Amino acid sequence: MQKKSSFLFFVLMLCVASIACAAPQTDHFQTDAGELKITFLKHASLMLDFHGTIIHVDPIAKMADYSTLPKADLILITHEHYDHFEPETIMQISKQGAKVILTKTCAERFPGGVVLSNGEETKVADITVSAVPAYNLIHKRDTGEPYHAKGVGNGYLLDMGGKRIYIAGDTENIPEMKGLVDIDIAFLPMNLPYTMTPEMVADAALCFRPKVLYPYHFGDTDTAELTTIMKAFPSTEVRLRNMP
Repeated sequence: MQKKSSFLFFVLMLCVASIACAAPQTDHFQTDAGELKITFLKHASLMLDFHGTIIHVDPIAKMADYSTLPKADLILITHEHYDHFEPETIMQISKQGAKVILTKTCAERFPGGVVLSNGEETKVADITVSAVPAYNLIHKRDTGEPYHAKGVGNGYLLDMGGKRIYIAGDTENIPEMKGLVDIDIAFLPMNLPYTMTPEMVADAALCFRPKVLYPYHFGDTDTAELTTIMKAFPSTEVRLRNMP
């Protein structure tokens, strides 16, 4: 009986450890208006909690167990690709009255959202949301078309409590990044052939010198390459999270 109990306890501990390992990580930041918590789900899916206002970014069902997460006050969709835009999940995780900010292309499949084009902005509660360009210059399909055409997708700048967060969406190190200022936290994609190499991410970061840089949506890319390059630029802290 004692052996059986010990075995069951061992199995239970393995299950607990497995759940703990699978749980998404959360980082905490202080702002002038309260705490900002950023939870790293997977790929390009993020959740932000700004003193109780819940923001989901590119929510996709297979990236997280959304039934265990708070429902959204605000949802940001960067573009129409299947790994960023899933109307069913948007409806599942939306609170009544939630704002969904998306692109014109996405709005064709999800009416009722707030369409922002590059250069436009809106305010939700005490958060300013600005849409900025996200596109490819170099990486293209066999047809010669870029994986992400200029003017179609969005990156987003969030101003909240004195913090500026840049969620780049699917993009390369485009010239418009040189106009970004005072970025506290940046999310930059790093996977070929669709977005950037580690060298391109480093070049992007050096355009606007964020205080904290998270590579995300990085697939099989070796994140160590980025951290090695950025060691020469200690004013930007590179944080690696489980965001393949």
